[in-house]
Amino acid sequence: QVQLVESGGGLVQAGGSLRLSCAASGRTFSDYTINWFRQAPGKEREFVATIRYSGRATYYTDSVKGRFTISRDNAKNTVYLQMNSLKAEDTGAYYCNRADRSWSWGQGTQVTVSP
Repeated sequence: QVQLVESGGGLVQAGGSLRLSCAASGRTFSDYTINWFRQAPGKEREFVATIRYSGRATYYTDSVKGRFTISRDNAKNTVYLQMNSLKAEDTGAYYCNRADRSWSWGQGTQVTVSP
């Protein structure tokens, strides 16, 4: 059973930066493509970024391209999301999971960007 723990969220002003971490226990992370998702209040959970198991291929939703960077350290079983130039619309709870969302969700980490 995989346990996912997201951390690094907080309250920042627009234009600021945060670095989120997603740590996995119970299974080796390195074999899987991992996604970051986010959920704003009253909205469905949406895709943000993905990284292949090798770390060599990444993809982002259009709204975060050029501002967010996903990376991973397989030795630490951890995936990161560096978020720069944050906007109010980036506010939400951020989660990580396999690309097919098949693992149990973690508690997420809250990101709040003030205008």
